[in-house]
Amino acid sequence: MVLLLVPPAPTEPTKCSMKNKDLNHIAAVEKAISEKYGEEAVINPRANWDEEKEKEYLKQMKEFYKKNNKQKEHQEKVDIGGIKISKKFLNRDKIKACPVCDRLPKIAKDDVCFVKYDCCYSCYERYVIGREERWFDGWRPNHERNKKN
Repeated sequence: MVLLLVPPAPTEPTKCSMKNKDLNHIAAVEKAISEKYGEEAVINPRANWDEEKEKEYLKQMKEFYKKNNKQKEHQEKVDIGGIKISKKFLNRDKIKACPVCDRLPKIAKDDVCFVKYDCCYSCYERYVIGREERWFDGWRPNHERNKKN
């Protein structure tokens, strides 16, 4: 047995105008809303709007979008050596010398390794690759031997 789904026949559009609406019903609904939620619930928002409020609103919107754009810049991802990292982590001002070898970061890979492994890229190559579990458990090489003079 095969069922055919036939869409319903198009209905004649109803004309929505104030003449067709029951104004007494609308007034009753507005009255009930104002009794339950207060007069502010049924007042037209433009009734209390003036030029000063418009200026304040525009000022708030500018501040909001400025803040929003700044956040978007920080959330933007950068591909460094196959690793996508947020731009906010690449701020070199906050990163100090490598705690293992005391060298300052020089390349972008150093920044990535500082974020994830708390060491520079050369220390990552030397001590972390293949030993990530031990590194995350807290093992570090002898600090005195690794310092470059």
